[in-house]
Amino acid sequence: MNHTRKANRLIDEKSPYLLQHAFNPVDWQPWSEAVLEQARREDRPIFLSIGYSTCHWCHVMAHESFEDEAVAHQLNRFFIPVKVDREERPDIDRIYMTATQAMTGSGGWPLSVFLLPDGQPFFAGTYFPPRAVYGRPGFSDVLTAIEKTWHEDRGRINDAANRITAFLKDLAAAGPAADRLADDLPEKGLAALAAMYDRSHAGFGSGNKFPQPVYLEFLLRYFHRTGDSDALQMLVETLNAMTAGGMYDHIGGGFHRYAVDRQWRVPHFEKMLYDQAQLTAILLDAFLATGHPGYAATARETLDYCLRDLRTGGGFFSAEDADSENPYNPAEHGEGAYFLWQEAEIDSLLGAEDAAIFKAAYGVLPDGNAPSDPAGEFAGRNILYRAMDDRELARKSGRTEQEIADVLRRGRQALLARRNQRTRPHLDDKVITAWNGLMLTALAKASRVFDDPGYLTAAEETADFVTDHLLVDGRLNRRWRDGEARFEASLEDYAFLIQGLLDLYAADHLPRRLRQALELAGRMVGDFTDPAGGFFDTVADSGLITRMKDRYDGAEPSGNSVAAMVLLRLGRITGDPSWHEMARRTILAAARTLEEQPAALPLMLAAHLLDRSRERLVVIAGFPARDDTRRLLRATGRRYLPDTTVLVADGAGNQDYLATLQPFYAEFAEKDGRAIAQVCEGQSCRLQTADPAELARILGE
Repeated sequence: MNHTRKANRLIDEKSPYLLQHAFNPVDWQPWSEAVLEQARREDRPIFLSIGYSTCHWCHVMAHESFEDEAVAHQLNRFFIPVKVDREERPDIDRIYMTATQAMTGSGGWPLSVFLLPDGQPFFAGTYFPPRAVYGRPGFSDVLTAIEKTWHEDRGRINDAANRITAFLKDLAAAGPAADRLADDLPEKGLAALAAMYDRSHAGFGSGNKFPQPVYLEFLLRYFHRTGDSDALQMLVETLNAMTAGGMYDHIGGGFHRYAVDRQWRVPHFEKMLYDQAQLTAILLDAFLATGHPGYAATARETLDYCLRDLRTGGGFFSAEDADSENPYNPAEHGEGAYFLWQEAEIDSLLGAEDAAIFKAAYGVLPDGNAPSDPAGEFAGRNILYRAMDDRELARKSGRTEQEIADVLRRGRQALLARRNQRTRPHLDDKVITAWNGLMLTALAKASRVFDDPGYLTAAEETADFVTDHLLVDGRLNRRWRDGEARFEASLEDYAFLIQGLLDLYAADHLPRRLRQALELAGRMVGDFTDPAGGFFDTVADSGLITRMKDRYDGAEPSGNSVAAMVLLRLGRITGDPSWHEMARRTILAAARTLEEQPAALPLMLAAHLLDRSRERLVVIAGFPARDDTRRLLRATGRRYLPDTTVLVADGAGNQDYLATLQPFYAEFAEKDGRAIAQVCEGQSCRLQTADPAELARILGE
């Protein structure tokens, strides 16, 4: 970034991504109605560039083109250049990403879209090199061609814009909801995932390996419902490969964005908050379902990374960059440099005996261990992965497994201390409501699974931060940074936060959490409902060319999928059939996608499974802080119970609030001064029990 130049209008923004471009010679502006008005007044096309601050190819295009004076002159002279942070404005990003995919067959970031003055897109791409290469047109050539066509064949541009805008509007209005869903939809979803499954290396697909937590969530719920061994196998093998591979940070905890190879060995090193949150939650649930202690350990390490490196005053930051300074040559920057190790440094830190075990465990080689390195970024350095487990190391070294574990723990601590002396990758320190909602779920689940008050405290602080800083006059904002809450929240912000508050309520049993969830759900229904079924992604008066409805569970789940899940949960807690009806209408609105592409909406399939499952309720009568009540709560927290609602009748504020929702909650009470639990299913309840072991036995049925 060249600060000797005069700043453009991005200098007044809070987004780290926009601020990265504040000293470009390009005359960037942030998205606003004023930009559209200027474009209409001057009859100039808009060049819209969308990205985010930890995006590698965004950095590349910025350096090659946006920092180039000649390109900047070409842009400034004829176009109105606009920058958008996709993480701040997912509504804008979704519209123009969908348009780009329709026009080109692919998408990604940086997203480069050319718009008419009214915002309609007519030409799009992603990364453009400065000059034509490998079949990609050069960016300057693109600008020249568009300017020429604008002057000489404007009708062609207008026709293209009208066609793609009509497509977007048709997509958003995909017809009324179905009356019912096919009985075998979950089985079709499982078959679709099985067809994509890599039987050799686990994960889905035969190229880059993405973590796909929504796939894993569906597989776990399907296994719980049916006992299907293939669903369990795909889940367990994928989690094992992911947590053992280079995509996991074995030194500091947390997951990188994805692996660029089938074997999970070489990651794209960026770390995103939404990955940490979702993968922690699925690891915790998988631990409860399988008893695999490694899943619990990895979940703890990932949460500890987030609490240590991604947090401020309760709110969690968004991401860490993939690119960083090379510690062995600080004049260089490169992909993952912060996370790579030379063998000699490990030897010097650990000593010969411990180093030999550590290197065998994590696949360290003298010349580096990357199985592929087309850009030459990893030469002589190692990406740590579990090449050998503790049992095999013990057998080969003649030590016990505990001794091996101690050596590896000391080694990781030593490498973390050394790594902390390096220059960290760029941190995007904005707080996103939706992603903090996901973290709230992860922390609340961890507090129950581990019976750890530290995680519960962190969850409480996160909930308080979001509701104190991002909830203004009953409406959520999308982003907080540097003291400023801004941008109207989207559906996913509401749905993910409601989910997090419900998970926190299941852990702390404070009535204000349930009350907050219900109030936000009412706002979500009021502001986002599509009369035809389901929810739009944005409010009605967003000022954009159309209201989109996301029909894809990707790196983040669709707002509609999570909305369906939380509405079902609210219906079960409150007994209000209107919540259940809205959830069912949301699921039915996705019928066409579920029938044609069931793997596109695995979390909606999970909601469908929940809708069809038994409604089991556990009410524990007792004060939550008392030991006998806590023992009963621990019996529920240590089992995977996706179809079970656990409530506490505390004889005080929580029970009083629950009784305003369903009067029968007032009837539960302790027995002979002892906490008791009662399990109800349908219209019948079992006998009361004060014995945690008996409660666990009943829950296991």
